[in-house]
Amino acid sequence: MHVSIVNAWVAASHWLVGRYTILPDHIHLFCAPAVYPAESLTPWVKYWKGLVSKETGAGPHSLWEKDFWDVQLRSGESYTAKWEYVRNNPVRHGLVVRAEDWPYQGELNALRWHDA
Repeated sequence: MHVSIVNAWVAASHWLVGRYTILPDHIHLFCAPAVYPAESLTPWVKYWKGLVSKETGAGPHSLWEKDFWDVQLRSGESYTAKWEYVRNNPVRHGLVVRAEDWPYQGELNALRWHDA
């Protein structure tokens, strides 16, 4: 599943995925527009979810919730601090003892935010 999701993000090129963590029941990812003007997140998310569903042979409704939740980093918020919170999700869920031991995380593109 990890490989299928990463492949879909690479193919869904209107947004660039930065750091991410894939958990058994949800995904956290940071992304930024790859094209301007930026396409809405909704068709992009629908597209890569469809690619994963097709590649894995799963029905689209068996893998994914209909909607998604997004938060935009604002000026002055720290990408690094937000990432530390996200990467520690597997620890908080009792899946690993140390965040660095979780194998389903990574960074596809270096997204540039000014950390305050």
